[in-house]
This record gives sequence, structure tokens and C-alpha cells, in this order.
Amino acid sequence: MDLFEKEQNTYDNALDHVNDAQRGASCSFMEFELLTKEYGRLLKRLRRVTKFLDKTVGDFVDLADKAHYDSLTGIHNRQFLEESLRQIIKKLSRSGSMLSIMFLDVDFFKQYNDTYGHVAGDACLVSVTETLLRCVTRENDIVARYGGDEFIVVLPHTDERGAHVTAIRMLESVIERNIPHRKNEVADCVTVSIGVTTIKVKHTHKIADYIKRADEGLYMSKQNGRNRYTFLKFHNAAE
Repeated sequence: MDLFEKEQNTYDNALDHVNDAQRGASCSFMEFELLTKEYGRLLKRLRRVTKFLDKTVGDFVDLADKAHYDSLTGIHNRQFLEESLRQIIKKLSRSGSMLSIMFLDVDFFKQYNDTYGHVAGDACLVSVTETLLRCVTRENDIVARYGGDEFIVVLPHTDERGAHVTAIRMLESVIERNIPHRKNEVADCVTVSIGVTTIKVKHTHKIADYIKRADEGLYMSKQNGRNRYTFLKFHNAAE
């Protein structure tokens, strides 16, 4: 018999004694007293168990929540990004709404780490993150760290023009941050390169295809001199 079942049985037995007494039947008040004391002890144990369970559940929720965030920058991580994109695709596909995806990274970040050290490199990523967040202000927009110095920005209900405005704002804002980078071959401060694609969402689309197309745009930005963005129209192989 588990603790909760024992508590219920003790309560029922004590209640039977009370009902018997009310009907004038003979009953043992000593037994009733023992039952009420036992019931009190069980309640104390149940409170301790409940308190422990509440803490355990709370810790589990905190842990699950932290699993969705990047420990360095505090923004969402790749796991959260991919889970969220599945839901976004499902939602936007019902109305055929537009979605823009950006893939960006820090120009010559390896050289930055080699020159200034990894502690400074971490601080640089935090600073770039803060800049990106100031450029993306809508509640449903997502800025996520994809890995290393790579970031992905998700802009639901955003067409090519909206993505253009956001990308230019990001490029300019990172430069305005004026983080020194003497090994950057395109400027004397930290800059970023961006790849952008815009999609009219369909339920048949794959997350990997979205990211791949934005990544192709990022590659072209690097090839064409960095510190710029490249827009590529989304093509789905299944269509």
C-alpha cells in the first residue's frame, strides 16, 4: 500500500467512527484517537513528499528550459531553433505566409580568437548577439546561436523587402559597435556576413532546406568580399 492509499484508508476509518458515533452506535474513542494521530502523521509525510515532488518538477522544468538556451550568449540554441521552425512551418503553411531566414557569422572570427584570445572571442560573440537582438524586435522573431560564431535569424511574416531592411540594419549596427579587429581584411572592426532567403511556406518544406539556402547566400557573401548580405530566392527540390 502506498502512502496516498494509506492516508485515504486512515481517513475513511476515522470518518466511519464519527458516523457511527453520530448514529448512536458504540465505538472506541481510543481507537478513533489513534486513527486521528496516525492520520496527522501521514499528512506530515505527504506534505514532505509533495514539497519534494514540487521541487523536483520545478528543477526539471528549469533544466528543460535551460536546454533551449545557449550558455554563453543567453539566446536560443540550435535545438530550440529547429523545434520552433517545425511549429512555424506548420502554422504559416496554413495561410501560405512569407518567412525569411538569415544565416550569418562573424568575419575572420578565427583570426580574432588567434589575435585577442578566446576570452575576448566570447565577449565579441556576446556583443554581436546584443546587437542582433536590438535589430530584431518583434515578439515572434528568433535569434539563435547555431554554433561557434554562426547565428540564424527567423523572421515570420517577412517578405524580401522586410528581410532587406533587417539585414542592412544588422550590418550597420555591428560596425557601429566598433569592436576592434585588426586582422579583419575588410574593416578595422568586427563585421558580419549574411545570407538571406525568403519563402512562401508550404507544409512540404524541410527545415534543412531553409537553412541550406540561407547558408548558400552566406557563402556568396564571403566570396564577394564579406561585410554584406546576399539574398537568394528559395528553391525546393520537391516542387
